Amino acid sequence: MLVRTIEAFGKYGLTMRQTFRRPDNFNVFRRQVVDEIVAIGINSLPLIAIVSVFMGAVISLQFSANTDTPLIPKFTVGFASRQSVIYEFSTTIIALILCGKVGSNISSQLGTMRITEQVDALEVMGINSASFLILPKILGFMIIMPFLVLLSMFLAISGAYLSVVQTGMITPGDFIYGLQLDFEPYDLVYALTKTMAFAFLISSISSFQGFNTRGGAIEVGNSSTNAVVYSIFSVLLSNLVITSLMLL
Repeated sequence: MLVRTIEAFGKYGLTMRQTFRRPDNFNVFRRQVVDEIVAIGINSLPLIAIVSVFMGAVISLQFSANTDTPLIPKFTVGFASRQSVIYEFSTTIIALILCGKVGSNISSQLGTMRITEQVDALEVMGINSASFLILPKILGFMIIMPFLVLLSMFLAISGAYLSVVQTGMITPGDFIYGLQLDFEPYDLVYALTKTMAFAFLISSISSFQGFNTRGGAIEVGNSSTNAVVYSIFSVLLSNLVITSLMLL
């Protein structure tokens, strides 16, 4: 088990070394990055929007229901909703959701290209297949991911506001006051730092799994499953490490 783990890390490192080389044609590379931004990021907007609005609403309703006491000011609902959304929900939870959507998509796409010998054809033509196929996905996802997270924060807080105000649990003024209370711009720096790390891990691990697929259709499915599992584990582990380094 240990030997296989070390071997996998070695292969991952070699694949990334091959990936981060100068593209053969920058015009083609630029178009590929834009295509990946659309395929990976823009196409994920409906899912992120729906999840963000409903989760933001649930967070605020649960907190409001469990703090229904005169000892706790009403504005703490806005404060707690903001902190929950910025610290964990719109970064970690959205990343975990995208592990399934984006990770499986990248892995299955590259795995299919590998078993149908499209990757071999690129290499026969003298093209760096890893840089040509993987680098646009990594860069595209890292470019669009912060915008997806910022949008998720806005929609989640909007959902939180609408849910507690429309149900009459707190007044709009109390929620807005709590939302602005003790806001630190460093919180956004922390959130976006995590976001960039998650984007790299999800895209690179998924690409590695698909790019190194061997066999047939069953192996493509296994690679997609492994991509999702390993991406989730890496997101959780990196979340712990980054939080320890930046907040403690």
